[in-house]
Amino acid sequence: MTSRRTLLLTATLALLVAACATPGSEATVQAFSQLQALPPNPTYRFERLPSQVGQPLQDQIEAAADGPLFRAGLRRDDAAPRYAVQVRSGIDALATPSPGWGSSVGIGIGGGGRGGGVGIGLGIPIGGSAPRQVQRVDVLVRELASGRTVFESNASGDASIPTVALVEAALQGFPTPPRGLRTVPLATAAAR
Repeated sequence: MTSRRTLLLTATLALLVAACATPGSEATVQAFSQLQALPPNPTYRFERLPSQVGQPLQDQIEAAADGPLFRAGLRRDDAAPRYAVQVRSGIDALATPSPGWGSSVGIGIGGGGRGGGVGIGLGIPIGGSAPRQVQRVDVLVRELASGRTVFESNASGDASIPTVALVEAALQGFPTPPRGLRTVPLATAAAR
């Protein structure tokens, strides 16, 4: 009885340690900015591509972007905007290469109790692996007076990540984010 209890306790502790070691969600972000700082009282309006007009999902994406844009220092004003903001979201299916023979082939040997017995098993991969779903959010900020794009950012991560978290990650550091590709822990992006 004691050995069963010890085994159960050990297994429970191992699961807890494994759960704690699991990394949190993160986004891969790439941002470029022409802005040194925002002017006083910067205003914006959303701008849509023809394919986005009348799409209920686009309304939700823009609603998700309103909060992060406000926290970044922009104020929405459809009547007198200085900037146009375009937010796009999509899901991409990325093909994941088959891991090959090295990690997919397994051999198992087992023994029996009363009466004895031995078994050998071999597993060989057939087919390929399913494509990985990746969500992507793109944010463009364009100065309306000149028409030039002053900020561009994209964030991508697992398809289960909420859109608002990716929008926040894409806008992290706005208007002067670090240039180039970086990894943003989503707990950090959401805490901004």
